[in-house]
Amino acid sequence: MGFLTTSGKSQELLNKEWRDKKKTSIQFYHMLYDIAAVEIGQHWYWSLAGFQIHGQVLVNTWIVFAIILVVGFSTTRDLKALPETGGQNFIEFFMEYMRDLSSTQIHGSDSKRWVPYLSTLFLFIFVSNWSGALVPWRIFEIPNGELGAPTNDINTTVALALLTSVAYFYAGLTKKGLNYFGRYVKPTPILFPINVLEDFTKPLSLSFRLFGNILADELVVAVLITLVPLVIPIPLIFLGLFTSAIQALIFATLAGAYIGEALEDHH
Repeated sequence: MGFLTTSGKSQELLNKEWRDKKKTSIQFYHMLYDIAAVEIGQHWYWSLAGFQIHGQVLVNTWIVFAIILVVGFSTTRDLKALPETGGQNFIEFFMEYMRDLSSTQIHGSDSKRWVPYLSTLFLFIFVSNWSGALVPWRIFEIPNGELGAPTNDINTTVALALLTSVAYFYAGLTKKGLNYFGRYVKPTPILFPINVLEDFTKPLSLSFRLFGNILADELVVAVLITLVPLVIPIPLIFLGLFTSAIQALIFATLAGAYIGEALEDHH
């Protein structure tokens, strides 16, 4: 007969219950691992120092960088006081627009120093989104995978969101020093947990909004092209181009708003 505990259960029975709970917990974690391993599309992996890296994301990211650099150098290599080419006109219009966006979200003289960051962020996301909407990447065969927009991968959008988090922490700390952290107890210390949580939800909302919209757009177009290869997908492709541009603008605008909030003086 097993030893009885104060609750009336034998030690053997308690051990059995503990083993059952442990088995259930292990099964639960296995299920979470299986869910985390679910992939949409095929991925081409590179092995680097024991880690698996999405090779097709890096390849397309380099392509996007190359496009931006080529367009940037070709339109600014011979600048004139009075623009004579459409390329210079376009670049000047774009920079004027980004200066207005920056000054709208970041007040005062600080807005000018953040124009390069917001412009680069917008350009990278815009070209990445359009590369997925315009170019039929799947016609290029690569080992065990397929190419696609860099922003179609959660790793890219999370990296951009974390970079923005670093940017607004840097902005606040360089202007206010350690006094920047006083914002967590304003207007009342009771809101401290909520204010801290807000800094964690900002990159989450930025990354998942961009990733979800681009992924959904590409999936819808891919399915329709498979089912109805003619005519019907064309309006959705144009809608995807519009949505891609809006998503780039929203990301850059929110990044500017977060930086402006970090620089703001609270009274």
